[in-house]
Amino acid sequence: MTTAARLRDLQYRLEYYFLRSVVATVRLFPVETSAAVSAWTWARLAPFLNPKRHQRALDNLRIAFPEKTTAELKEIRRRHWENLGRVMAETMQIDTIIKDPDRIAITPEAMFKRYSSKLGSAIGISLHMGNWELAIWPLTHAGANPAAIYRSVTNPYVDQYLRDQRKDLYPGGLFGRGKVGDHGDDRKTARVITDFVRRGGRLGMVCDLYDRTGIPIPFFGEPARTQAIGAMIARRVGARIWLSRCKRIGTSSRFEIELRELRVPRSANQSADIHWVMKEMQQQFEDWIRESPEQWMWSNRRWS
Repeated sequence: MTTAARLRDLQYRLEYYFLRSVVATVRLFPVETSAAVSAWTWARLAPFLNPKRHQRALDNLRIAFPEKTTAELKEIRRRHWENLGRVMAETMQIDTIIKDPDRIAITPEAMFKRYSSKLGSAIGISLHMGNWELAIWPLTHAGANPAAIYRSVTNPYVDQYLRDQRKDLYPGGLFGRGKVGDHGDDRKTARVITDFVRRGGRLGMVCDLYDRTGIPIPFFGEPARTQAIGAMIARRVGARIWLSRCKRIGTSSRFEIELRELRVPRSANQSADIHWVMKEMQQQFEDWIRESPEQWMWSNRRWS
């Protein structure tokens, strides 16, 4: 190992130990307490620590809600930072949350019970809302052994730790996008997840971020390039698409997971079918966001 490699490895180890110390501190307190403290902290520090994302959140809100006053938009932005603060603390105690049946409700309950034992191949697609990692919970709770796509972390020790912490939520494993992980190459990841779903797997992903290679789809009245891989796989292999929203109840660490089936057309025009699915998907996301705008991640890039 070269000197540069040893120094890089030392840096990775120090980052990993720091993360573990933060997690250990957060886990000393009840979920509600640590989430409330984190929300208060994020709302006050995020604007100064990341002014670019702070401004982007306001710019995005102006696109989505041109009818609202600046004061109203800034209040949504503040509450959005609070939600992200809660998500950070909850992520460090995700095992505690999913072990408490009173913290997560699935709706419509009748529809979930009807399909939970006969899902077949399925793709669950969600958005960065509430605590979005929990959006996969209906598939996990149904014993469907879901896997998910996530952005790999450069630090291999941190990456493996995050995978290990999520094994109960994603018992089927995690497929990493980026340079690290079992399937780090994006093109290889696409092939692997297509085969996974074709064999009857259930796959979770989020689909509400800007993707420079994506399809322009209307979102709050403006074209937003959107990743199409979920719609493409579902149409190709005959899988169901379930849209899922994780909605926070008030300011607590309790959630309602709402499900909607999105039926995939299979006409002679593949491109038109995929475009229709993507348009319906983003329209549903827009409707959900309008209901609880403070719970969506406005600081992420969505429009070009």
